[in-house]
Amino acid sequence: MAKYRRWLFGALGWAFGGPLGALFGFLMGSFFDNATKVDPENQRAGMTTQGDFRLALLALLAAVMKVDQKNLKIELEYIKQIFSNTFGTAVSNEVMPVLKELLQKDIPVQEICMQVRHNMDHPARLELLNVLFSLSMVDKEFHASEEQLLHKMAFWLGISEKDFQSIFSVHKPDSNWAYKVLEVSPDDSDDAVRKAYRRMAMKYHPDRVAYLGEDVAKSADEKFKKVSSAWEEIKRIRGIS
Repeated sequence: MAKYRRWLFGALGWAFGGPLGALFGFLMGSFFDNATKVDPENQRAGMTTQGDFRLALLALLAAVMKVDQKNLKIELEYIKQIFSNTFGTAVSNEVMPVLKELLQKDIPVQEICMQVRHNMDHPARLELLNVLFSLSMVDKEFHASEEQLLHKMAFWLGISEKDFQSIFSVHKPDSNWAYKVLEVSPDDSDDAVRKAYRRMAMKYHPDRVAYLGEDVAKSADEKFKKVSSAWEEIKRIRGIS
């Protein structure tokens, strides 16, 4: 499995240890014991790196796939597309064999989420959950088992119920989807909704995850655009100029 080290080696901070390190250790052999290129400043400070984000994303994507064991081929292709679009084709090609190995392992989801919560900032955790929702909806269905797992993940990741419902409404909109995306009620005033839009635009601005790389920020831009679409829809409904 040495070839898979290229997308990890020298790019890990806090994910070097803990449940994520233990989970991936079986694939990397002695890597987690002998790696010397991990930046000690990142590890001490708990700074999230691109490698950390990739490991957390891959482990939790595998957990979502395992929960219902349906449409695995479609989901595998979608994950390949996610990693190709976000991190490049080379990383995507290296990730897929690792993912297939992960699907054969017990994934300590709660422990991993708690490690992520402790070390990853809120914008990055929101993007993590957003991608997990994308996977769960790739077959155009949102299975009860997936919803239950994502709800638990959100709780363990320290993501509020309002944020969960906001992301949920992006991927499975209903008649009030625009209000839910902005975390407001149809009964709120125009001024309150306008303020909510500004707050949400700041919360989901791609620049907040730019430190994880340009491609992660590009991926996060999809949720940002949905926030803008929600505001435009509410303006249309209310006749706000």
